[in-house]
Amino acid sequence: MEYYLMLARSVTYAQRMQRVLLRSGLRCQIARAPRDLTDRGCAYVLRVAAPDLSQALIALHRESLDPVQIFLYQHGYYQEVGI
Repeated sequence: MEYYLMLARSVTYAQRMQRVLLRSGLRCQIARAPRDLTDRGCAYVLRVAAPDLSQALIALHRESLDPVQIFLYQHGYYQEVGI
């Protein structure tokens, strides 16, 4: 299964991002960032289905809530993708 992880600045920022996506009709989940994705101690990510990424980024950008980094999870590996 493919999905994207959008790295947030803080848990509060992740919660704000989640509210925007839910209002836009997009499903997402907040989780702690996997340790190998960030050097920040308590980073959080939003998990978004692969087909929903472009719509999610548009919704977040409208609210000035851009993610710090985006990672694609595919075949057991994470790969950073450009914003």
